[in-house]
Amino acid sequence: MRLKNLSLIVLIAIAFTACKPKDSFNIDGTFKNPGAEKKVFLFGMQNSQMVAIDSTNLSEKGEFKFIRKTPSVDFFRVSVGNHEFMLIAKNGDDIKLEADLADKTMAYKISGANEVEKLSELNTLRNNFAKQVEKLQADFEAKVATQPQNRATILEEMKPQYESYINQLNTSILKFAKENKGTLASFYAMNTLSPQEFEAELVAFADEIKDEIKGNTTVDAFIKQMASLKTVQVGQVAPEFTINTADGKPVSLSDYKGKYVLVDFWASWCQPCRQENPNVVKVYNKYKAKNFDILGISLDTDKAAWLGAVKADGLMWTHVSELKDFNGETVKKYQVQAIPTSYLIDPAGKIAAKNLRGDELDAFLGKTLR
Repeated sequence: MRLKNLSLIVLIAIAFTACKPKDSFNIDGTFKNPGAEKKVFLFGMQNSQMVAIDSTNLSEKGEFKFIRKTPSVDFFRVSVGNHEFMLIAKNGDDIKLEADLADKTMAYKISGANEVEKLSELNTLRNNFAKQVEKLQADFEAKVATQPQNRATILEEMKPQYESYINQLNTSILKFAKENKGTLASFYAMNTLSPQEFEAELVAFADEIKDEIKGNTTVDAFIKQMASLKTVQVGQVAPEFTINTADGKPVSLSDYKGKYVLVDFWASWCQPCRQENPNVVKVYNKYKAKNFDILGISLDTDKAAWLGAVKADGLMWTHVSELKDFNGETVKKYQVQAIPTSYLIDPAGKIAAKNLRGDELDAFLGKTLR
């Protein structure tokens, strides 16, 4: 009789396991120290954008649960107050999410499926560097508190350590993506990198995954965008264009054939652009007699603001604009996603370098224009 009962219990257990729904996924979460936060939101991807798709209330113990369906493995985000936690899920996953909302680094633990565990590994990697940067920031503030008059000097002294941490993090992210190629976690990792600094790596990565990750709209959009970026990589022939100056005179890229020309995308409202302008002026004055020129392409929509900034910053080279912000045809052709963005075109019309700033631009021209 006991054996029969035991067999019945085992069969019931198997039945419950077998009946676990495979047409949806679960997210069971616990938040410590939620404070006044009561509402939890679940965001999902729609047309490559995160939109709210569900919400629930935290229990007295800080617990919550979501049950959702997804056509394929995809990105989701749990949000509470100012805290956001990225997830990757597919139907059949039973995901556990734990976080302490008092943690300034916004670290969190996720488990329950291969993709989320890979994402957890990436989060651990990034959190370790975040803690190092947080400690460096605390050390900086402590030193400034005792020597406020030396703030700028202290910042310069500690800047190399900060840059070292960032370089180490970026190297680790690239290594993680390579080791986990074919997963959405690797795709997410690559998209945490600076799109300007790591453009070549992102373009190469898109080529590598185009046959490995299929059917995800976000990944598909990324691959399409990177395919367009391939046309404006170093070594490619720079796309031809013609844009008018402020007084209506057409200027074409081909007008500069036989010269090195810096095609500089900027705008009067872009503070990093304005901060970089003195460096560009310095380089222009140094090399303008050595077969070098600059063509400024403004993303301004306000003509007066554009021309006012040209005058105020002493930008003595030719300037053109479509006056269409990021919607100009040339801006789109060159895949400009942020400014300042610049392309150095060689005398044969090929892209020789991209996004050289300050001393880097000076050093490149000094080595090239002899």
